[in-house]
Amino acid sequence: MLESLLYLLVSLIVIIVALFTVPFLRRNIVSNLVLRFFRKLLPQISQTEQEALDAGTVWWEGALFSGKPDWNALHAFPKPALSPEEKAFLDGPVEELCAMLDEWHITHERHDLPPHAWQFIKEKGFFGLIIPKEYGGHGFSALAHSEVVMKIGSRSNTAAVTVMVPNSLGPAELLLHYGTNAQKDYYLPRLARGIEVPCFALTGPEAGSDAGSIPDYGVVCRTEYDGQPDVLGMRVTWEKRYITLGPVATLLGLAFRLRDPDGLLGDQKDLGITLALIPTSTPGVNIGRRHFPLNGAFQNGPNSGQEVFIPMDWVIGGQEKIGQGWRMLMNSLSVGRSISLPATSVGAAKLSAWTSGTYGRVRVQFKLPIGCFEGVEEALARIAGNTYMMDAARVMTAGAVDLGEKPSVASAIVKYHLTERSRQAINDAMDIHGGKGICLGPANYLGRTYQQTPVGITVEGANILTRNMIIFGQGAIRGHPYTLQEINAAWDHDKKRGLQAFDQALTGHVAFTLRNACRSLFFGISHRLVKEVPDNAASETVDYYRQLTRFSASFALLTDIAMLKLGGSLKRRERLSARLGDILSMLYLCSATLKRFEDDNRPAADLPLLHWSIQDALYRTQQAFDDFLLNFPSNRLMRSWLRFMIFPVGKRCHPPVDTLAHTVAQLILNPGEARDRLTAGIYLPKADHEPLAQLEQAFTCAIACEPIEAKLRQAIKEGKLEASKTVAQGLLTEEEAAMLDQMKTLRRRVIMVDDFPPDFGEDPNNRHEGASA
Repeated sequence: MLESLLYLLVSLIVIIVALFTVPFLRRNIVSNLVLRFFRKLLPQISQTEQEALDAGTVWWEGALFSGKPDWNALHAFPKPALSPEEKAFLDGPVEELCAMLDEWHITHERHDLPPHAWQFIKEKGFFGLIIPKEYGGHGFSALAHSEVVMKIGSRSNTAAVTVMVPNSLGPAELLLHYGTNAQKDYYLPRLARGIEVPCFALTGPEAGSDAGSIPDYGVVCRTEYDGQPDVLGMRVTWEKRYITLGPVATLLGLAFRLRDPDGLLGDQKDLGITLALIPTSTPGVNIGRRHFPLNGAFQNGPNSGQEVFIPMDWVIGGQEKIGQGWRMLMNSLSVGRSISLPATSVGAAKLSAWTSGTYGRVRVQFKLPIGCFEGVEEALARIAGNTYMMDAARVMTAGAVDLGEKPSVASAIVKYHLTERSRQAINDAMDIHGGKGICLGPANYLGRTYQQTPVGITVEGANILTRNMIIFGQGAIRGHPYTLQEINAAWDHDKKRGLQAFDQALTGHVAFTLRNACRSLFFGISHRLVKEVPDNAASETVDYYRQLTRFSASFALLTDIAMLKLGGSLKRRERLSARLGDILSMLYLCSATLKRFEDDNRPAADLPLLHWSIQDALYRTQQAFDDFLLNFPSNRLMRSWLRFMIFPVGKRCHPPVDTLAHTVAQLILNPGEARDRLTAGIYLPKADHEPLAQLEQAFTCAIACEPIEAKLRQAIKEGKLEASKTVAQGLLTEEEAAMLDQMKTLRRRVIMVDDFPPDFGEDPNNRHEGASA
């Protein structure tokens, strides 16, 4: 009996081994069964969803999905750098443009850029930053594009939006990649010189976040046009809104769905989303009135058209690009979304850091600079730490674009997280400034940025949508080493070829999952077991690389389990998807921060910023894991097993401690190289009437006066001096007394806010300066 059982056991083992090791058996039995099950799990994917998934390229985010990121490969990417020509443009025309801008005058009085600023933008080629030199543009790098927008954004959101839109998702970008030679030769020089002011119309009342469902349509037809009979073209009907530069545009880029009911182009009736360029002077084009987005003065408004005829050669790329509009848009968005909003967000964060640190040293309450109070220190540390990580992600992602990547997932990460962290930074800055921040007027350098922050949250993919559906939803398919292969195999019309491809991907996927399960468990027991750290890593950062590698392995494991358990329904489990996206995002942001530290040659002064930002992100990563496990729809046994695999000895990451926050706050409360690097690239005016220049003068004087004020406080404490006496008792020199008087004057000038007459609004030029504190 025992011998029979042993024989049966051995036979069973042989059969199991054969099923998994003999390719023919594995493929036709195991893989075939799994493939049938997999097809049932797969969600239905529309054509526009598929084109969005296929758009862009996979870059470093793919390494984070691997569970085994190659840190040497990350550091091997060259440090992004500006050319001498790009530096000269930033120091010249960009500086000049910023000097001629007054955001209060622009937003409150003119509701537009002044004519001389518009003319300067056009003449100096601000609309042609990305257009190659052979077409009359600057041909700047993505990094230079980002630096230009960031600097202008720190001065005027109106001007920043005006400059960034033509260089982001719009006619120039689309023409560069998809236009015909004739279209490029005609339009690109005109766009570069500002002869044409472009806009792109995608969003409409019925198609916002779900832009792929646009109801706007064109019908292929033949008609008489421009004196020519029987011209092939389209009659297009559309209604769009939120179109930046729309009210002043001379060239309208338009997305619509094209139909061919009469078969003039072939048998297909629905030709798909198509893009065209339409001069706004075309009969039937209706440019509507302006929108007013949160007191923003940038030109933005609706437009529409009813059966407007356009010739076929107005389609971007010509007739062969009909129906490819969505793919073209998604590829272009993966680049534009990497640059514009991350740049303006970092500009706002750097402005918040510079002004809050400076004001925190100047403003005194309870006989102490407000930056000395722990509550204010907490906000200052958050501003500084977030800004350090944001700027690192901005630069690294722009660098990826300059390497030829179209990082669709990374662009979604930086768009979401940099706009959200910018919102946190400006909120903290407003709290620190108190009444100074909330009273609008020419002296308020934060108010308009605070008001318009939600605009960045809303555009180029609303942040709720981006976090809950795009970052992980797109990343899991594009970044995972096997998922896309399995999906393509499952939908392959050639069943035999599909089964072979699926079997190969499945075999690799199983080994991949088992490896990450082991790595997650072992590294969770002690992340010091991790050996994959970059060559010659700084001793201060080795532990962070180990923690990130451990979390990458756990993330890869959790991704596979979630997709296996939930299948296509994971697409609808938005909160679970969002938490997985948060983990991926933190891994990416930490990678960028560590790369920045290495690229900057490991400046010791920046270590507190590095420690704060990485520790904060690791803690957020841990919380995202915990929240996912808490809400994962499975039985208790499965959740317990997953928790054990990821946190075998519990949760070990903690937020930055108070002493570190104090050190970080001190970096922006005091002059120094770390403060200068952190806030580099923003516009700092020098003219005496400028609020930021006045703040800088008060900051310098406050620091110089602190020893004098300390001497006075000590004398009062020791009873050597009455609080109302100074020079008369010989404690201060006349020079020291004069410096104190100057400090009082400068401090008062800085803390003053604007006030207005009771009939405020009727005559915006009637203002009494500096009448209240």
